[in-house]
Amino acid sequence: MRQLIDECAPLIFRAVSDIGITEEQILSLLGPATDTRLADVAMPCHSLAAIFQKPPVDVSEEISGLISTFLEGIALTSSMNGFVNLKADPAWLSARAMKLLPDERLGVSKEKPRKVVVDYSAPNVAKEMHVGHLRSTVIGDSIVRMLEFKGHDVIRENHIGDWGTPFGMLIEHLIDIGEDDFALDKGISDFDQFYKEARSKFDNDEFFANRSRSRVVLLQSEDDDTLRLWRVLVNVSTSYFNEVYDMLGVLLDDRDLMGESAYRHLLPQVVERLEKSGLLEESDGASVVFLGGKWVNRKGEPFPVMIRKGDGGFNYSTSDLACIIDRVERLSCDDLLYVVGTPQKQHFEMVFEVASRAGLMQNWHNAKHVNFGSVLDSNGQMLKSRTGQSVKLVDLLKEAIYRADESISEKNPGLTENDRERVSKMIGIGAVKYADLSTDRSKDYTFDWDKMLSFEGNTAPYLQYSHARICRIFSLSPLSRADVKNANIIIQTEEEENLARCIVNFSEAVDNASSTFHPHKLCTHIHSTSSAFASFYEACPILKSDDHTILKSRLALCDLTARTISTGLGLLGIQSPEEM
Repeated sequence: MRQLIDECAPLIFRAVSDIGITEEQILSLLGPATDTRLADVAMPCHSLAAIFQKPPVDVSEEISGLISTFLEGIALTSSMNGFVNLKADPAWLSARAMKLLPDERLGVSKEKPRKVVVDYSAPNVAKEMHVGHLRSTVIGDSIVRMLEFKGHDVIRENHIGDWGTPFGMLIEHLIDIGEDDFALDKGISDFDQFYKEARSKFDNDEFFANRSRSRVVLLQSEDDDTLRLWRVLVNVSTSYFNEVYDMLGVLLDDRDLMGESAYRHLLPQVVERLEKSGLLEESDGASVVFLGGKWVNRKGEPFPVMIRKGDGGFNYSTSDLACIIDRVERLSCDDLLYVVGTPQKQHFEMVFEVASRAGLMQNWHNAKHVNFGSVLDSNGQMLKSRTGQSVKLVDLLKEAIYRADESISEKNPGLTENDRERVSKMIGIGAVKYADLSTDRSKDYTFDWDKMLSFEGNTAPYLQYSHARICRIFSLSPLSRADVKNANIIIQTEEEENLARCIVNFSEAVDNASSTFHPHKLCTHIHSTSSAFASFYEACPILKSDDHTILKSRLALCDLTARTISTGLGLLGIQSPEEM
């Protein structure tokens, strides 16, 4: 509980300065309590025992006695097993909560702005988006939202695969089927077939394969007609991407597209700069960089970063180094975030190291691989469709909306058809996104329809229902949400205290999630808030309260809870319906 520590630390120092404890020692020892039933903040005294030549239990009891009067009205103090425990005083929680009533940001401060490029989603032209793209897209989107909320200048970059040797066969197949028919007929779920047909012809038809190789040469030399055909593929694919992003409710649009093609003119410059820096070496006809150190193969031999292949073609590393040049020099960014799967960990480590050694990034630049695990089925295997193929993202999202619609129809049959469709999309899409975001991104997670669409547990529907319940309370209340902005919050029960504590700690949860790029930390806090509200709702009469002051106080807690849930879900890219 950061705010409590900040307020208590100087007072504790005043209380114990005479016994030789420094302010630095206090700040280093104070931290969140592991058992929140006993305390919000704990201070272990075991390291002080040697200094004072006393058992930790005696030291903690002495310190607890010294500081108790200094912390009156702020924290309740106790000593147990060598720990000084601090529990927020209900009066302090009340005062802190009341400060949040008129605050639209719920205590979340803005930081000194940095310019941050976030590279995420990254589908491929003329290929469908699959469930593998889900994680990059929703994790990246939530990170963008949190960083923007914290006041940073965020640049979204959707690094689509729109250049390279596969486009030779794709353009030739486009010519064979007719570009007009392709542009007219390609719907949101037709790309897999198109790509498979092109690949099959390339593998089995030598004449077609030779045409494709020749077309690659024309593409790389920027032949006008070849570029025109390439743009047909890109434009149709872009329309498809936008349909998916619209369904998913993410911020990406055409302005954020920065495909591999955007950096193609920088690729020779990467080679030149690496040559000037003395990093580039020749190996079996290819141009490579050997970093040495930990980057070795299984035989202990140096593992190369491929820059230019023997045939003159460039590699992914070259393209990523070109991206760094562009982002550092054209965009003048401070931070570079890459929301890409964990298997690319070594690739990015090596690219960042090359960029640093070559002077493409300076020591004030922060480059971070925001890695994530895989989506698994109930058997712990990579999630596949019934035919054994990767699950199409569009099909998954449609299924989520359909299942949510069935659930909402049972739960609230009185909704109009339009309202049910609108709410079903919020619930279905929110469920899919939250199931992903609520798991530590660095780990795999199991895709489970029943669990993610449940109205119980740590799920989006549970949180969304809590928000809708509060909106329902206000629809029946004699006071509006505007009426409670000046309420005097009175904390009389344990349930009110726990709820206020969650509300007050919201800003810290946002800071922790945004600074570590771990959205699940925010999910955990929103769920804790919603659970605390459920206990409060059961134990504390709200609309039935005979005391107007208590009514207003509890409605104020309801308002703060709803705003905490909706703001938190909003930072995750999830909507909060007012009825369900």
